[in-house]
Order: sequence, then C-alpha cells, then structure tokens
Amino acid sequence: MEFAPPKYAQVMATIQQRIEAGEYAPGDMLPSETQLVRELGVGRTTVVRALQTLAMQGWIEREHGRGSFVKGRPDSSADRVRPGLAAAEQAEATDSVVAVERVPAPRHVARLLGMDERTPVIMRRRVARQGGVLAAVDTFWFPLEIALGTDLDKPEPLPRGIRHHLQAVKHLRFDHVTERLTARKPTKEETDLFGSSNPVLGVLATVHDPAGTVLMVMSVALPGDLHELEDVYQVS
Repeated sequence: MEFAPPKYAQVMATIQQRIEAGEYAPGDMLPSETQLVRELGVGRTTVVRALQTLAMQGWIEREHGRGSFVKGRPDSSADRVRPGLAAAEQAEATDSVVAVERVPAPRHVARLLGMDERTPVIMRRRVARQGGVLAAVDTFWFPLEIALGTDLDKPEPLPRGIRHHLQAVKHLRFDHVTERLTARKPTKEETDLFGSSNPVLGVLATVHDPAGTVLMVMSVALPGDLHELEDVYQVS
C-alpha cells in the first residue's frame, strides 16, 4: 500500500473517470487549473499536483503556456500515487519555502547519500497547505556538487519544481526513486511547523540517476489525521 492524499487522489480519479468515459477524448484540452479549482472545490496546489502526476503516468500531456491535453488511458497504467516523485515535481508557492540552509548531513541522510556523517549539504524545507491548514512538510537534502550552480540554495520558490529545475540547469535525469513509508513521531522542526506532536506519516525517499547515483534525499511528513493509505490496482 502507498500513501495518497485524499483530495489529491480524488482529483486524479475524477479526471481519469472522465477520460475513460469519453467525456475528455484524446487530444482534448482539459479545463484550466482555475476551472478545476472552482468545479472540484479544492486548492490550486492539489490540482497542480494531480495534473503533474497524471502527466507522469501518461494520462495527459502538459504544455507550458498552453495547458493540459488528454492522451488517454496508458497501456500500462501506474495508478499508484508516488509521494516522493510528486514532491520533487511540485511547483513551489510564494510562501511555501520556510528554510534553506547549508547544514551538516544528519546520520540517516549521510548514509543514504553515501557520505560521511556531518558532511555539508544543502537543506531545503517547504510546506504545503490545504484550505489554510498545514498538510505537509517536505525536506530535501542535496550534496553540494548537485546544488552548485542551481537555485536550490536560494529562498526564492521554484515555479516548476525541483525535478524540472535540475533537468534544466544541470541536465540531470531522474531514473528511479526508492521510498520508505512509516508512521513516526514528527521531528522538532516538523512539530514547530505543525503546531502538534501528533504522529505523522513519513515518506523517506532517495532519487537516483541512470547510473544509480543518489541525487538527493527527501522526507515528506504528513499529519496522520489528515491523510490515509490508499492503493489502486487491477484484478485479473
């Protein structure tokens, strides 16, 4: 089973159902993000993440400056929402980035990056809100050589997300992501941001390039009372 935020999954399911029913035919332009926000009664961040994941899965194609176009049901549909990749592709809002620092790598991060503990890394932390409620805290750690020459060490938001930024600036390609999902206590920083010490669903992920090198480590913390586990799969 894998994590899927309920509103995020609901938007994806609605669009998928309309594509399969023929309401949105291949080649059609989807309603704009603003139209979907109004129709579905969700936040723009939720709509954007849903569209990004549908594009990743092959349901739609997004063209910068034009909109999203229907491709149809993928031949091999990946219906599972992958929170690590979704976080890496998420566009950052103006007030979403809460901390950008050069810090010693924590032990678990250093181990995943294959470096000595306390080796300097760039840490980037941001938050996501739904309906004015803090719904997620995403923390990313980058080796200095990966962050060099990018805007990852700057507090300004990345309008097209971390994955696109690394591809555009450093020509780095994501090949696969390894994720581990656990229920855990929030860290001190997460507790301060959430304003609560209630358990969270934690996703710890590593992003690898085609050679297997770890490009970054990310932690996604989701309040346990706002999120749930969900998996969708075909039965043959």
